Amino acid sequence: MTMMVDIRKLSFINEMAKVGTNGVADNMSKLTGEDAQMEVTKTNFIDVDDIQSQLEPGKRVGVRVRLLDPPHGHILILFPEASAKKITAIMLRDVVDDMSNVSGKMARSAVEEMGNMMASGFIDGWADVLGRAIDIAAPQLVYAPAGDIVVRTAGLGGDDLALFFDSDLSVPSYQIEAEIYAFPELEEFVEMVNGIDVHPA
Repeated sequence: MTMMVDIRKLSFINEMAKVGTNGVADNMSKLTGEDAQMEVTKTNFIDVDDIQSQLEPGKRVGVRVRLLDPPHGHILILFPEASAKKITAIMLRDVVDDMSNVSGKMARSAVEEMGNMMASGFIDGWADVLGRAIDIAAPQLVYAPAGDIVVRTAGLGGDDLALFFDSDLSVPSYQIEAEIYAFPELEEFVEMVNGIDVHPA
């Protein structure tokens, strides 16, 4: 099976990223009551061995979600530790008066719930573009240096190449940073993209 993407279809890959991140921003806007914005900063196929050198240093907290339907693979939602603390405050503000009393388990649960909500928004966007339902497995909490998480996740697919979406989320008064990485099974993904009908505008 060819791994080449029809050049006319490349815009669909960008559209998938854009629609997916719009879904994330919509979910975040509903949660915070503010206008969340998400920008795709990078979309490309990248050698797994080169991924680590392109990542910002530092540990990340987040979730890894496995796609149960084509294009399969995994989605990563990662937050720098400072943003993870803000997320905990947002998610628990209606149930906890003193954030210093929040247990580690509660904080992890809050981040996991937020990550799952963001992943769902992203994957729903993909499903809309591809015109099919995509079910997901339960999210898996991850906490490690960014490079370790991303390289391990890329390696789960067994591909030397990964489709690398790098996105940044901003919520005005919360200043939350988030990164989304998508690692679909490449052969399936390329076949699906090449199968999309291109209708001239």
